[in-house]
Amino acid sequence: MTTTTDQHPFQAEVRQLLHIVINSLYTDKEIFVRELVSNASDALEKLRHLQHTEKEIFDAQLGLEIHITTDDTAGTITISDFGIGMTREELIENLGTIAHSGSRKFFRALEESQQKESALIGQFGVGFYSVFMVADEVKVYSHSWRDDGEHLVWTSDGQSGYTIEEAPGQRRGCKIVAKLREDCKEFAGANRIKDILKKYSNFIPFPVHLNGDHINTVEALWLKPKAEITEEKAGEFYKFVAKAWDAPTYQFHFSSEVPIDIKALLFVPGSNKEKFLGVGQLDPSVALYCKKVLIDPHPKGLLPEWLRFLSGVIDSADLPLNISRESMQDSQLVQKLNRVVTKRFLKFLDKEAKSDADKYLRFFKEFSRFLKEGICTDHDHREDLAKLLRFESSLTNPGELTSLDDYLTRMKDGQKEIYYLVGSSRKSIEAGPYLEAFKARGLEVIFLFESIDDYMLGNLSEYEEKKLVPANRADLDLGEAVDAGEGTALTDEEVGDVCSFLKEALGERVETVSASSRLVQSPAAALTPEHAMSPQMRRMFQAMNQGAEEKVEVKLEINPRHDLIKRLSAARQANPELAKLVATQLFESSLLAAGLLDSEMPLVNRGYEIMAAALRE
Repeated sequence: MTTTTDQHPFQAEVRQLLHIVINSLYTDKEIFVRELVSNASDALEKLRHLQHTEKEIFDAQLGLEIHITTDDTAGTITISDFGIGMTREELIENLGTIAHSGSRKFFRALEESQQKESALIGQFGVGFYSVFMVADEVKVYSHSWRDDGEHLVWTSDGQSGYTIEEAPGQRRGCKIVAKLREDCKEFAGANRIKDILKKYSNFIPFPVHLNGDHINTVEALWLKPKAEITEEKAGEFYKFVAKAWDAPTYQFHFSSEVPIDIKALLFVPGSNKEKFLGVGQLDPSVALYCKKVLIDPHPKGLLPEWLRFLSGVIDSADLPLNISRESMQDSQLVQKLNRVVTKRFLKFLDKEAKSDADKYLRFFKEFSRFLKEGICTDHDHREDLAKLLRFESSLTNPGELTSLDDYLTRMKDGQKEIYYLVGSSRKSIEAGPYLEAFKARGLEVIFLFESIDDYMLGNLSEYEEKKLVPANRADLDLGEAVDAGEGTALTDEEVGDVCSFLKEALGERVETVSASSRLVQSPAAALTPEHAMSPQMRRMFQAMNQGAEEKVEVKLEINPRHDLIKRLSAARQANPELAKLVATQLFESSLLAAGLLDSEMPLVNRGYEIMAAALRE
């Protein structure tokens, strides 16, 4: 029997295209294993469909499997499947002509495109050629599923061209034998290939055997209907994908076909692991898959950075399998995934918060900083994130949390603003002078205790068309003063005189001194203008050695009904030296209450002077 060998040279443009594929498409050489195994899986899937329509199939008894063998002595790796195989014409079309859509069409698109080469190449299905990154010769043995098909072998070095000749004794499907280059012999090692298969091809829907051992034993749970996923299965899958030992707080499972095909199974961990990293941040841990094949285990840009606490899988059949990590963030498909998954996850959290408030509060206490970070950085989802905030307020019991929506239901008629105070604790906020005016008027004030809260609310600025306003802002108009029951107030003339005295005594340390309508029990309060840096922000910048020397803009408000202010008014003429000491002490005490006092020692020492002067009197 004679053997017919067909020789086919590569055209110049095809060699150029091979150069692009081999040198520009993939970041890691190990990707060739993923590509070849994925192609094998596609071939098996096509055969599975043919089995329902065709009666005569060559080697019909063969199972739908993928077999990989390594030979570190010969320096080869072999990947076989029992799929549909290829005829001589199909070998020429699929392997002999790269991107059989037409190489000229490919180059036209490449010239017109402003994208990276890799982003465009993904549209032409050229993953097979990644094998030439590691091999100096590749043989593809094949027999078509058709009974009358030929036994063939396609051979190429990826440079000069290829040959097709007869190779008797082939089974159905394809067997790829790659003779590895000297610097790529690592891929002839069984352990190296096993690690790659576990990383990229763990969820291939057909059995994958490496040197006789079944490798892919974990089920692709995200593709199953929700009703079929038991709590036990979900917990085990979470531990596998998150490399965790705890139980997840939430599991979020959904699928969508519009506007993009998505299958997702995401988990909220049982605890915030970032608390144990100090100042470090978690890496993204939601893996991106395409048809069960891993694209990237830690993709940046797949989800917003504030969702980095999530673990799990997002699978989209609409992604090109060989999308590179470099082009991911530029991909419109990835951006769509980002928007759709984030929106759906926020709706899921909102639903959970309403259906099981206690469980949601446990989640919020553990992961609230991520949601607040999202409000600061993610304008698109700011409103939805705000719905998920929980906080204490002047109308809740200590430790009891409420929401912005709940706050709105308790607002007074005609109230147009949501008031808040940021402090180190509830006790410190309630002890300060800023809350008393709101309590006296029955106005609710939100209490916030974390350093990020002031910055977060500054970014949020309003909720449901109600402005968020700090209760210690100087320009608040709460209406007429509330009677503290301490007798008559100073006259307007006396108020003017004592304000002038205080301004003169304090000099440039105070911008203005005026009578207050908000103070009830406190003698004075230090306030910052609307656009000035808040005390909390100032402390944060000081901690970073930024703005520590910046002049603090302060407006001092006094309570003309308070006994201390009335006695100070009398003392400014009767005992001017003592009155000046008291004026400075009053001002610095107000700064201390506002969180604006840089050093407390002058306040302490002056207190001693005042006590000594009082005893002398």
